[in-house]
Amino acid sequence: MTFEWNPADYGRSSSAQERWAAEFIAAIPFAGTEHVLDVGCGDGKVTAMLAGNVPGGRVLGVDSSRPMVEAAMERYAAFAPRLSFQMADASALPFREEFDVVFSNSTLHWIRDHRPVLRGIRDALKPGGRAFLRFGGKGSTAEVKKVLHDLMERPEWNGHFAGFESPFGFYDPIEYIPWIEAAGLEPEHVELVPRTMRHDAAGLRGWVRTTKMPYTARIPESLRETFIGQVIAEFVRRYPADESGQFGVNMPRLDVVASRK
Repeated sequence: MTFEWNPADYGRSSSAQERWAAEFIAAIPFAGTEHVLDVGCGDGKVTAMLAGNVPGGRVLGVDSSRPMVEAAMERYAAFAPRLSFQMADASALPFREEFDVVFSNSTLHWIRDHRPVLRGIRDALKPGGRAFLRFGGKGSTAEVKKVLHDLMERPEWNGHFAGFESPFGFYDPIEYIPWIEAAGLEPEHVELVPRTMRHDAAGLRGWVRTTKMPYTARIPESLRETFIGQVIAEFVRRYPADESGQFGVNMPRLDVVASRK
């Protein structure tokens, strides 16, 4: 199923992903002249961060969402060709030995089978190139998933979820390292890192609306906000806000650094 991403809505609900990307980028030892591929570039904000770290290089952001790619192209048109964007499927990357660095943040958990992704990353890297990948790990958003699946069983909603299968892939190092090696990459660092994302009630609603589309897209548009409202109400009932009014979502990340042999 293809999801219609809304760049403006995503921009309002992705501040945590942006912070984590900045932290991850800061740890990459750039020389400043690299050719970089950003897999799952979204609206281009993180891709632009990468470009700021390679003033003598080039960065290409790819995404499978046409609205996202078009928004990124429009927003950063003045920086082309050093910063550019195009549509591409992360499971079928079309590149061969073009990049010194392949980067991806908060994207690959949207794909269940990562093996073709890793093979594509391997092919895209120049010999000696390195991949820096960060995405949702095993146990990520487990509380929200439990709420969603309980609501799906209610009579008013279960008819919309016949045959439903989640597209997400959340893994731990034990599962992931053999896939890295089978793709022809050398794992340097693979770690499941505990994280908690915090939102106020409005932010939590926006986050559910933009990141749980595999679920919400099953609901007719006229009923979608009602369903999301019930998700939020049930989550808030089970997991109350802290003293500052923030709701925590458990989101462990899988951090991967690998190189092309």
